[in-house]
Amino acid sequence: MNKNVETNNDTLGFASSSEAFAESFKQCEELMRDFSEQFKTKDMDPLNLGEIYGDLFKEIAKDPQKLIDANMEYWQSATEMFQAAVKTSTEDGDKTAPVETDKRFRHESWQQEPIFDYIKKSYLLGSKWTRDVISDHDGLDEQTSSRIEFFTERFLDALSPTNFAMTNPAVLEKAAETNGQSLVDGMKNMLEDLDVNSGQLNTKMTDTSAFTLGENIATSPGKVVFQNKMMQLIQYAPSTEKVSKRPLLVVPPWINKFYIMDLQPKNSLIKWLVDQGHTVFVISWVNPDESYRETSFDDYVSGGPLAALDAIEKATGQKEVNAIGYCIGGTLLSSTLAYMKVKDDDRIKSATFLTTMLDFSEPGDLGVFINESQLDSLNNKMSETGFLDGKEMAGTFNLMRANDLIWSFYINSYLLGNDPRPFDLLYWNSDSTCMPASMHSWYIKNCYADNSLCKPDAVSILGEKIDFSKIDTPACFVSTVEDHIAPWKSTYQGAQIFSGPVQFILGGSGHIAGIINPPEANKYGYQVTKKLAKDPEAWAEKAKVSEGSWWPEWQKWINPKEGALVKAREPGAGKLDVLEEAPGSYVKS
Repeated sequence: MNKNVETNNDTLGFASSSEAFAESFKQCEELMRDFSEQFKTKDMDPLNLGEIYGDLFKEIAKDPQKLIDANMEYWQSATEMFQAAVKTSTEDGDKTAPVETDKRFRHESWQQEPIFDYIKKSYLLGSKWTRDVISDHDGLDEQTSSRIEFFTERFLDALSPTNFAMTNPAVLEKAAETNGQSLVDGMKNMLEDLDVNSGQLNTKMTDTSAFTLGENIATSPGKVVFQNKMMQLIQYAPSTEKVSKRPLLVVPPWINKFYIMDLQPKNSLIKWLVDQGHTVFVISWVNPDESYRETSFDDYVSGGPLAALDAIEKATGQKEVNAIGYCIGGTLLSSTLAYMKVKDDDRIKSATFLTTMLDFSEPGDLGVFINESQLDSLNNKMSETGFLDGKEMAGTFNLMRANDLIWSFYINSYLLGNDPRPFDLLYWNSDSTCMPASMHSWYIKNCYADNSLCKPDAVSILGEKIDFSKIDTPACFVSTVEDHIAPWKSTYQGAQIFSGPVQFILGGSGHIAGIINPPEANKYGYQVTKKLAKDPEAWAEKAKVSEGSWWPEWQKWINPKEGALVKAREPGAGKLDVLEEAPGSYVKS
């Protein structure tokens, strides 16, 4: 062995710690042996990717020149890169190279150590070659091309050298410092997170033991004043002497729990709304089990917003309300408004839609999961259980931002052997809910697959054909520029369907951070207009950019719609008795 290499190994501590390393890896071997006795063969292609990549390979075979050109470019670039690496190594290189913008390669060794710099550049070059090979094949339809592109990117994410112990300098440093114990701890963490029955790896993102609902998360004071099979209705205690005459009903999505809007006092949208003088009512959806198998979308309309409107009138004496819908809670709210229009029911005087899609013709990355074979597989799975496990939907959302929501935690827990840290947002993200089979099948078909919900008279709600274009309720749409779940250009299309006055606000960041953006944080900025251009890009070019949170801008919009000030209303003071303290029991299931 080269003498310099021996010296370097001693410096790192590997040579002197060989016995400790041997013991550590023996523990790893025993852990894997125990697990292998339990783990059986699972379905290795639940997304039916073999079929679409088979189509891709057929197209590549039809045009071999494209592959040849890509290979030639790759080898030319690889040769140049190798020559540059040799030159850098012999000349000791530039040790002050700028940090890469890719967060995966922030460790200084990726820039300062020739071997890691070469590994990184080889990976990036290989990724470029892969993208060149799969792109622009005329024989593939648009959906197949989109699926190939999406899942290829996820495959490239998985192959990043940062995801492997021997090619991640931070992992090697930690292993040297702990004599390999970090690798043992990481394997223990992995086996604890691995579900033997399903074969799924449910990586813990945060220390779930650090939070208790109602004690240090979801703590805004309030009472449950109504409940039915579908939801509990929470009325929050006032923080001002006077409140707006019209109460405010918040309809959250049923695929997540409502307290994303009430994580901590400093970033609680619910607390902020209360502090502005709103009498706030929030729906807390039930977490359904097998007994909800036949629960329909209609049940969510009747047992959700419509039941809440009746309850609010009993609690406050007020028929007229303003309403907010978040994500698919907004899709539900719009469906309710369309049904109410047919019934000449105008109790909702204004509607706000947070990251809400009504037109699903361009669903973004979620569209890659919507195809006939995948829907058949999903329906078969739900027919067995009666519901869709919330963890599956959460996994889909995480896959859309794999480097941030999968691989970063994989590295921290399994390669570095660290325990997850407490973080309120990630606690909420891990607290998933299930969806009834009948409702979810209807929702996927009528929204994502057929996009019929937004078409006039194509869908019936509670026996009545609905038409979004007849909704003339004043509306405000709030979207975010980096939203991967409800792309803002798609929400913008939906905002143009209504016949009444519409304001559109485009905030910064993504689906969660862009909405839960308190003014005190002074982050992101937003654009807003009361007139919508037909083209979203044209709108964005002309809409003025303002600094900070969109919350105060929305409050200016809602002010004229709130009615006169009245004495603050305490939960339980009306015709509805208090059932229990907020956040209620439904959210804890």
